[in-house]
Amino acid sequence: MDASRIPVIVGVGQVNDRPADPARGLDPLGLMEAALRAADADAGGGWLERVDSLAHIGQISFPKLTDILGPLAQRLDASPRLSYATHPTGDSPILLLNEAANRIGAGEIEVAAIVGGEALRTASQLRAQAAGGSVSDQNVVAAATAAFRQTYLGRYGLVMPTEAYPLFENALRAADGQTLAQSQRESAEIWSLFSRVAAENEGAWLRRPLSPEDILRTGADNRPLSFPYNKLMVANSSVNQGAGFIVTSLAKARAAGVADERLIFVGRGAAAHEQYDVLARDVYHRSAGMTVSLQRALQLNDLCTDDLDHVEFYSCFPCVPKLARRVTDWPVDKPASVFGGLTFGGGPIGNYMSHAVVSMVLALRKSGRHGLLFANGGLATHNHTIVVSREPLPGAQFPQDFDFQAEADAARGPVPPRAENYVGPGTIETYTVHYDRQGEPRSGVIVARGKQGERFLAKVRGDDAAAIEFLTSGAAEPVGAMGHAEVGSDGDVNWRL
Repeated sequence: MDASRIPVIVGVGQVNDRPADPARGLDPLGLMEAALRAADADAGGGWLERVDSLAHIGQISFPKLTDILGPLAQRLDASPRLSYATHPTGDSPILLLNEAANRIGAGEIEVAAIVGGEALRTASQLRAQAAGGSVSDQNVVAAATAAFRQTYLGRYGLVMPTEAYPLFENALRAADGQTLAQSQRESAEIWSLFSRVAAENEGAWLRRPLSPEDILRTGADNRPLSFPYNKLMVANSSVNQGAGFIVTSLAKARAAGVADERLIFVGRGAAAHEQYDVLARDVYHRSAGMTVSLQRALQLNDLCTDDLDHVEFYSCFPCVPKLARRVTDWPVDKPASVFGGLTFGGGPIGNYMSHAVVSMVLALRKSGRHGLLFANGGLATHNHTIVVSREPLPGAQFPQDFDFQAEADAARGPVPPRAENYVGPGTIETYTVHYDRQGEPRSGVIVARGKQGERFLAKVRGDDAAAIEFLTSGAAEPVGAMGHAEVGSDGDVNWRL
């Protein structure tokens, strides 16, 4: 195989910024610069001036910072022929890695730099100072999605990821026949291992190991958000983090004197997606896009789960690594992250997987041969998996077509018709309950099926104690239970047991 067409990762870098004074904090541009300078140093230096392609994951924390590519290249003394940004979604870093590998394999470029950075912690602090309120009142993500509150999904409280992902969690529990306690215990065991990985990772944001009991215990520092998730089970976006990596050809790396034991080879990847609209899914307890993405990535690289020494399963919420575990048969007692997960490693919106790439490279340099990186974005929408290795993978010839959407579409079942104004008897398909900052039920939302199989949404009032108890106690499984939909005084549909 032509060494000038074999993509390898030569340098990785990441940075955490914790300024005492937010005015002195790095903005996303500064975080990206720091991360790529660290990656350049890790690769031996002198790479940034050779960059042909510069790509970054879009950021949301500083919306007025609309031009990053030009200033970033100038700060790095780089003159890339290709510069572009992606939308900030969880699969973006792996997409960019796959694209860089393709371009190197096609001979279009020789050196690619990929980077991202978010300063949501600083952004919230600055907004709080300007408004004269508390930081907890300044949710940048909520502000960015406020316009969606007027949509059908928004009226019923299904806009933010914290509001929508529990739908998949509750459906998965019911489909697996788990009790609430069993399902929560599985989540807690996975998250406890994440915390232990983060505690040993200098790049992680929170570095305190927690037991499964710590994850499960509800309290002031672990309040309920949306059932069945507490704060310690969800992505921690209040971080200032940047991460980036440099990809080049094997020939270019060797010519620059990079030692073979520091090179990480890029394997083939596979992407497949779901509809962004959560009501346009065929079911909620599995994802054809995720299944195809994971299985195809392993098959394309002639690997099975037993061949993997390290994995990174995207972990914005427990349902995602749980679903990935079921597809790959990854054991619950082995860490599903090399970075520490989005709760403890840190959840910088679309750039988490750049930190995972950094940590995977560092992990493979220490031990093992093969690592798998699975990225998920949107509302369990986007899936992109790729394999990286200490050694060349026989099937990893580039460029390659990583789009397996047609296969995922063929594996998906029919989507139920939507009935936004349905009233009458119905069956719960999935659900969640949203809580206020004091841990009290604010409202619930039911995804239900009508008499003819149509799908609709219904609200549960926060003061409907009987309904909230039924949905959250674990005494019986709500999924599959019957109820009745009726029009409320606000014109929306309410659920009655």
